[in-house]
Amino acid sequence: MNLPKIHSVSKKILVALVGAFLLIFLLFHAVANLFVLRQDEGAWYSAFCHFMGTNWIVKVFEVVLMGAIAIHIVVTMWLALTNKLARPVRYRQPQRSTTHTTSKLMVWTGILIFVCLILHFSDFYFVKLGWVKGEYQVKTEQVQTPELNQLMQFASQMNVSPAELIGEMETYADSGATDPQTMRYLEDMRDQLAVFNVLDRAYQEGNITSDGQWIRHLTYDERQTLLEVVPESDPEPDFYYMVRSKFHSLYLVVMYLFFFAVVFFHLRHAFPSAFQTLGLNDSKYNTLLEVLGKCYTWLVVLAFAAVPILVYMGF
Repeated sequence: MNLPKIHSVSKKILVALVGAFLLIFLLFHAVANLFVLRQDEGAWYSAFCHFMGTNWIVKVFEVVLMGAIAIHIVVTMWLALTNKLARPVRYRQPQRSTTHTTSKLMVWTGILIFVCLILHFSDFYFVKLGWVKGEYQVKTEQVQTPELNQLMQFASQMNVSPAELIGEMETYADSGATDPQTMRYLEDMRDQLAVFNVLDRAYQEGNITSDGQWIRHLTYDERQTLLEVVPESDPEPDFYYMVRSKFHSLYLVVMYLFFFAVVFFHLRHAFPSAFQTLGLNDSKYNTLLEVLGKCYTWLVVLAFAAVPILVYMGF
């Protein structure tokens, strides 16, 4: 197999630089996830997700992040394959090595993390991209249009429900005593009735935040209804509800805890390795780097693990 000729040191430096960037992002992501644990109906976490999903700088950063993950995976596997090809015949006698176990397992833990990332993306990130169905939320003011208010006011004046009002209008239309303009109005009212049904279910099931600003727990079909009738409403994923609903499943909690355990072993070597590759380690403060690496790894992993554990426990 012929691979492009790039010095292994250059590839290691690239992996270390990208890895350092991902280490910073992981800490940010782990801390942000803790917003889920606030008892505020998801106000902080939803506001954070809304900002991350709408700010154009964040969208650019998102592309950079996905590129960094791809580069880290490809170059790491490239290094492993290059090292394998450089010694196609194994030693006849096994060699005793002082290399730390986490270092030997880096490729395997990396592969497991990649597989788990795909599952994690399918739970959350792919919902944002519209590739997977999820739960959604929308601002109340975005769907309470003048047309909807007109339907509700007219129904109130007639002392009937909006559905009964539309039914009477359809009965009148079936009699053939309507003109094209009235038929178009009836069609518009049918659309508004569909929006009213979405709102009515939300109010009936208590899926409105206490401040009345957000409608939560919308289904994929309800999201599509709102987009068709009120395109400017732009419902977005309700990640707060999705996190809390998913982590009521013991199976998913155990799966994510396994994921975080693998991340622990990967980070345990990644932190000091990045400093070593970039030439930032020194005998004077190697012990300090070792302690910082352990603190960082435990902090990130425990922050991630706290969310599924505490949500499952009902916190």
